[in-house]
Amino acid sequence: MNNTALVLALAGMATIPSMAQAREITLQTTLKDYRGNGAYLAIYVTDAQGNYQRTLWVSGKKAKYYKHLRDWARAGNKPAEYDGLTGASVGSGETLEVVVELENALIDAGYEARIDSAVEDKRDSRADIAVPLSSQGAAASGSANGFVDSFRYQF
Repeated sequence: MNNTALVLALAGMATIPSMAQAREITLQTTLKDYRGNGAYLAIYVTDAQGNYQRTLWVSGKKAKYYKHLRDWARAGNKPAEYDGLTGASVGSGETLEVVVELENALIDAGYEARIDSAVEDKRDSRADIAVPLSSQGAAASGSANGFVDSFRYQF
């Protein structure tokens, strides 16, 4: 076997355990009815102390507005981390549904899924939703002053 084939075979074997340690999770976020532009959303994971761990999804394509997703932005995210995890902003009353990969180590271990939301010319909403990551899945209603009406996830 030549060196290139050997390197490719070893690289492929190295990725198999990491793929087995993650599963797909479906995130469904429904916004309240409000007047104004589409909402920017950051859906991310924190540990039991509220420390940022990783980004699951970002809605809104213009990175210059990400600073309004305050808790998520404050975590010092780098574009390379959420590259490929972005989509269009979400309009009033609309539902965003995305499927992402989530490491098994984050489930039933005290981690939370959180959502920050922001709409142009309106108040930003930090931790609009926070729900524990459980193997049973979860659903939650948004706060009175945020833009998220409901959030749920399932495996």
